[in-house]
Amino acid sequence: MIQLLFLVLFAEGAMAFLLLVKIGPLRELVIKSIDQLKMGKGPATVKTIAGTMSVILLSSLMSIVKIQNKGAKLGTMSPMDQVLWRTHLLEASLIGFTLFLGFIIDRMHHYIKKLIGLRSRVGSSKEEAERIEKERIQLKEKDDKASKEIKLLKEEISTLSENLKKLKSESEEKDKKIEIAEAHVASLQKQSADLLLEYDRLLEDNQNLQNQALGYKS
Repeated sequence: MIQLLFLVLFAEGAMAFLLLVKIGPLRELVIKSIDQLKMGKGPATVKTIAGTMSVILLSSLMSIVKIQNKGAKLGTMSPMDQVLWRTHLLEASLIGFTLFLGFIIDRMHHYIKKLIGLRSRVGSSKEEAERIEKERIQLKEKDDKASKEIKLLKEEISTLSENLKKLKSESEEKDKKIEIAEAHVASLQKQSADLLLEYDRLLEDNQNLQNQALGYKS
């Protein structure tokens, strides 16, 4: 029993050391082994073993107390009782250290797994932050490009507005010229009509004069 406890204690010490100190892939191997142990019926088996060892520890402590009480009553302990007392004490110490070290290994495994999860989340958060930073830079570049395009469009709109004003001014000038030309044409048409009337009157006067001249001859 004591040799088995020494072996278990040595194995637990080695596992605790490998969990504390990273030596190549050994830590990952120990973590995977503990993961496998905590899967399926593993936890129930471990609890059963821990319960059995606790019962043995309690029995050893009770035996130690009985031997001490017996020695106190007799005033001294026999060599056999001393051997049994030391044996039970060593056994209880080994079981206590084994249970305590097992608890420490369980807690170390738990926190190492949590640390690994945190590191992976931090890594993914860094990747997410880098991705967001890249998107921010791209958006900034697009915004700068859009600002330049808007500036160019404003300049084009300003140029078109000036051209439109010039065209409007030219159109107004042409409209005025057209109005003046139309008024001039109307004036010429009126003058032409007056001339035609005057021409007709002169023709009529000429005809009358010719008629009068023929009357005098006859």
